[in-house]
Amino acid sequence: MRRATKTAGCASLLLFLCGAAHAQAPSTAQTPSATPSPATEQASPVALTLKGAIEMALRNSKDIQVAKLQASVAEHASQLNKSQFLPNIYAGSGAGYTYGIPETPGGTAPSIFDVTYTEQIFNEPLKGQGRELAEQARSQKIVLEDVKNSVIQRTAMAYLELGKVRHSLELMRAERDSADKIVQITQERQTEGYELPMEVTKAELTKAQVAQRILQLEGREDELEVFLRGQLGLGEDQAIEVTPEELPGEAEQEGANLVAMAMVNNTSLRLAESDVRAKEFRLKGEKRGNLPTLEFVGMYSALASFNNYKKFFNPNSFQVNNLNAGVQVQVPIFSSKIKESVGLAQVNLQVAKATLANTKTQVSAEVRQKTRKLQERDAGKEVARLELQLAQQNIAVLQQQYTEGRVNLRDVERARLDENEKWMAYLDANFQRQQAQLDLLKTAGQLDKVLQ
Repeated sequence: MRRATKTAGCASLLLFLCGAAHAQAPSTAQTPSATPSPATEQASPVALTLKGAIEMALRNSKDIQVAKLQASVAEHASQLNKSQFLPNIYAGSGAGYTYGIPETPGGTAPSIFDVTYTEQIFNEPLKGQGRELAEQARSQKIVLEDVKNSVIQRTAMAYLELGKVRHSLELMRAERDSADKIVQITQERQTEGYELPMEVTKAELTKAQVAQRILQLEGREDELEVFLRGQLGLGEDQAIEVTPEELPGEAEQEGANLVAMAMVNNTSLRLAESDVRAKEFRLKGEKRGNLPTLEFVGMYSALASFNNYKKFFNPNSFQVNNLNAGVQVQVPIFSSKIKESVGLAQVNLQVAKATLANTKTQVSAEVRQKTRKLQERDAGKEVARLELQLAQQNIAVLQQQYTEGRVNLRDVERARLDENEKWMAYLDANFQRQQAQLDLLKTAGQLDKVLQ
């Protein structure tokens, strides 16, 4: 019995020395750094900061490229309408065989060669359509800005989460070492008759749970790396190094007047306001549809005698070269189309105004709701910080008691497990706060100003 007790004492002393070396793990976890695997080292990892990652994403995002193309399409559509108020010259030929009276399906005389000129001078409905299209082109630039904000938000969240996951993996791997020691000590105590088999099963269960969480974190790390490589335009095998960061200080300073800022900068609200302006331009143009329209017109044609001109017209008046130029004026006397166009434009404007009012209410409510959510996340982070601090203080007490022989090594390792769990909870609480902060800034239209 004395020999068994002596053997157990040596084993405990050996475990204590290992535990003393492991006691530095929590302080190391407090200042995490990404530890690349051998494969990562061979791939020459790219070291990124939060700002650098966002800048790369803005340069390489496919979503931004698509949004730019859509803005270009809207701009060209606006210019297409505007071109009708600019000179338009067309050349062609209407030459053909004539049997009977010379005429063509378009109403013009058959000609060997002709040139036509058109230019709108005064056409209010057409002008209203052009101003509507121009406003829609401007709204596409707001859409582009919203897409950029979404890219910033997604990239920042993925970057911050990747830093959190890698820090958590460091903690869980340290926790796995503690779980191994607890299993070993518990098995020895069971062999000596001091523990029930149930205690060994509990220790093994804790070890298995730690291994499971490590696998889950490694899977999440791989997902985030794949996403970031796609956002940043990096190669499939390119390793990434991130530095755990907090959001810039400017993000904290923008919280006082976020509701007022959202009323000015929120992209959904700006799009709704732009839609109202576009519908107002269209309605104004349609209401002026009763006014005359003026258009510069001109036509030159070279005629041929084989089209029977001399037969059906005065032979002495025939000439090859002919020119007509002037202003074409049309005055609406009665037009059902104008009335229906005005009615449609009025309904569209009413819909746009109702949408704008709803959007204002929704944005104001969202900002207040997300502000409260951020405050809750702040409180949760503070609770997690204090719980972590308490766990660290508890370890210091237990280590002192262990030195005095008042507690065993298993109690110290269990406290170390608890500290790691509190660390994990603190990292989760901090990331949830960052998520809420990014969401609030995006709703208030301040995300690009803070993170670019």
